[in-house]
Amino acid sequence: MLAKLISLLAGFIIAAISTLGYGGIVLLMAIESACIPLPSEIIMPFAGYLVYRGELTLWLVAAAGAFGCVLGSLLAYWAGARGGRPLAEKYGRYILVSPHDLQTADRWFQRRGDIIILIGRLLPLVRTFIAFPAGIARMPIFKFILYTFIGSYIWCWGLAWLGVRLGARWDSLSPWFHRFDTLIVTLALLVFAGYVWRHLRHLRRPPASG
Repeated sequence: MLAKLISLLAGFIIAAISTLGYGGIVLLMAIESACIPLPSEIIMPFAGYLVYRGELTLWLVAAAGAFGCVLGSLLAYWAGARGGRPLAEKYGRYILVSPHDLQTADRWFQRRGDIIILIGRLLPLVRTFIAFPAGIARMPIFKFILYTFIGSYIWCWGLAWLGVRLGARWDSLSPWFHRFDTLIVTLALLVFAGYVWRHLRHLRRPPASG
């Protein structure tokens, strides 16, 4: 089932880039960065393959990918800033998100948002969703755009370069990145389990006598 889905996505990606060129890369990477898991691990290596064939240019491919990431990320950022914050404040307690947690996230994105976004843009799967919490935390928009572009350019250039090096075997990268996705999901589940345990432990703790 998963292999069939990946095959369908690959066909859509190939058709979009083959038809629209750089515009197709912008469109696809915008979708990928708007919290819709369209795999950049297929998009950019295929674009690199077209560079290998002489149809596109590597730095323009990377720039188009990064520009698309910024566009899609701004949509996700706006959704987090406009709708995510009120929902988190109203219903967060039902998923163990306290006002203190929101304040902590605010401080992280205000003080270290550049590093969070830069590193997040270099991690499979994480990069797709990082813009939404940045919006909830109201990270300064200029810093968000700047570091989204920098991190995305590095990511897009690297994947496209691998596509150039592999040539017609560009699609052999996909299984490796899916292994990274599995590893990241496993780590995320472990972190979430620790987060839940810490909050439940705090709820069971008797109030301090005054």
